[in-house]
Amino acid sequence: MGAKALFFFALLSFSAVSVRQAFAENEEDPGLVMNFYKDTCPQAEDIIKEQVRLLYKRHKNTAFSWLRNIFHDCAVQSCDASLLLDSTRRTLSEKDMDRSFGLRNFRYIETVKEALERECPGVVSCADILVLSGRDGIVSLGGPHIPLKTGRRDGRKSRADVIEEYLPDHNESISVVLDRFASMGIDTPGLVALLGAHSVGRTHCVKLVHRLYPEVDPALNPDHVPHMLYKCPDAIPDPKAVQYVRNDRGTPMVLDNNYYRNILDNKGLLLVDHQLATDKRTKPYVKKMAKSQDYFFKEFSRAITLLSENNPLTGTKGEIRKQCTVANKHH
Repeated sequence: MGAKALFFFALLSFSAVSVRQAFAENEEDPGLVMNFYKDTCPQAEDIIKEQVRLLYKRHKNTAFSWLRNIFHDCAVQSCDASLLLDSTRRTLSEKDMDRSFGLRNFRYIETVKEALERECPGVVSCADILVLSGRDGIVSLGGPHIPLKTGRRDGRKSRADVIEEYLPDHNESISVVLDRFASMGIDTPGLVALLGAHSVGRTHCVKLVHRLYPEVDPALNPDHVPHMLYKCPDAIPDPKAVQYVRNDRGTPMVLDNNYYRNILDNKGLLLVDHQLATDKRTKPYVKKMAKSQDYFFKEFSRAITLLSENNPLTGTKGEIRKQCTVANKHH
């Protein structure tokens, strides 16, 4: 066999191996898919839904936590449940950072995990539990049911060191907030819809006293100020005291488009709420969502889907944690 023939034969063999390898890798990692656990843990999504329902029945405020978890985990580099990891002697966790102030109820994720471990040990990731509990929490609050893919795996380390690079702050300009979300593939109407999550829950006084002291922000609706001052009577709130203002006094436990009507009426608590209703890039969508709850739900569902699919670990990447608060020990 001549040198050219040998080279051609070797090239064909190499190509065949490459194709087989690529096919095997593709089989190994289907990425995120609908009903990922249909064969390995068919009851997984029903168990999560039932646990969320029971926990919401006992502790209404869990639903806000489920919803916030998706944003605080998935917006920081990857949807990998890094938010749930505890601090160690060497590493501060994301959930213990100042930027995570007000996040709580993590223990209930562990309750859901324990229920799943009883049914199918070592199968369902904490990252999928975090996302699906968020989805079911949205329904508990009167929001839309959002079909979400699964198949995420868990990261092994917290991302506290990069949290400031990814998580937009409520005091930042709307331009920065738009850029941060655009980097995840979420456009302007998607961002406006996601901030509609401020329709439920509460804002701690420590995050809004700068709009009240030493002088009241003139942009605030004067009819709303007395209530804010009553709820936040101190310029420097006691961090141990639970002082807060409900985001939406009209329907505080319902995810609805009332938020948009409030911010158009200058009743937004945070600076980002105010900017959303006044910036020329976002105001048209605010007005559209204030008029149509269906439009709000449609854009909210689309944005939550994009957020939940931000750079997940799939296939053989990451791991399935035994406990959501600690990475598995590898010997």
